[in-house]
Amino acid sequence: MIAFTKAHAYGNDFLYAAASDLAGADLAMWARRLCDRHRGVGADGLILYTLTARGATMTLLNADGSPSELSGNGLRGLAAIVAREWRRAGRLDRHDIVVETTAGPKRLVLEEVSGASYLFVAEMGQPTGIVERRFDVLGETLTATVMAVGNPQCVVLGPLPDDARFARLGPALEHHPAFPDRTNVEFAVVEATDRVRIRIWERGVGPTESSGTGSCAAAVAAASHGGASRDVEVVAPGGTQRVIWSEAGITLTGWAEILADGTFCAQL
Repeated sequence: MIAFTKAHAYGNDFLYAAASDLAGADLAMWARRLCDRHRGVGADGLILYTLTARGATMTLLNADGSPSELSGNGLRGLAAIVAREWRRAGRLDRHDIVVETTAGPKRLVLEEVSGASYLFVAEMGQPTGIVERRFDVLGETLTATVMAVGNPQCVVLGPLPDDARFARLGPALEHHPAFPDRTNVEFAVVEATDRVRIRIWERGVGPTESSGTGSCAAAVAAASHGGASRDVEVVAPGGTQRVIWSEAGITLTGWAEILADGTFCAQL
């Protein structure tokens, strides 16, 4: 039996399990089983964690079992779990949480608590490798901004695609030969200098309601090539997060909510 916690940030949901509980297991297989929305608990990803004095460590697997370097929303969900543990222990006077990720340490500052919801400002670091590229995809030529925000991102600026076009272009870009490790994909439109709206096709998952790193990438692309400011609200189907891109790096502000604790009883 596997004990888990489920949390989400704007509908981007994750399962969290102690890394020690799955030591030596086939993690990809467990991720696929636990994240299955019909035969498992259901989630966009599985995060294995270990609590530390400063916060936690995390390892992320997508719903298809593939590894991922980072998730901004998954990061905040884990920080919420840490904050809840500190709250129970009477230590919530500590507002800084550090999570060690595959993409390096990430610092989060707890701003507010409301029931099982926690508002954080997360320091996401600087984007790297920002470049505009043209891609031939399914008979179209698309211009996209490519970068890494701890994980690979491909942002297509312009009118948001309808459902049918989104379902075609999302996986085609994710699996484009230019991305040997695949990529996350955002379609983004600049609605105002301080507001960007996005649709997300997440690597190893498909459509998601929200994405923390995707919101960061969309904000960077919009500021670099879309006329947006460096302080924007990024509106995803699941809700709105604030992204600020400065000389110190990117900060991502948003909520995470703990939904449930449980035990997965079925065997593989």
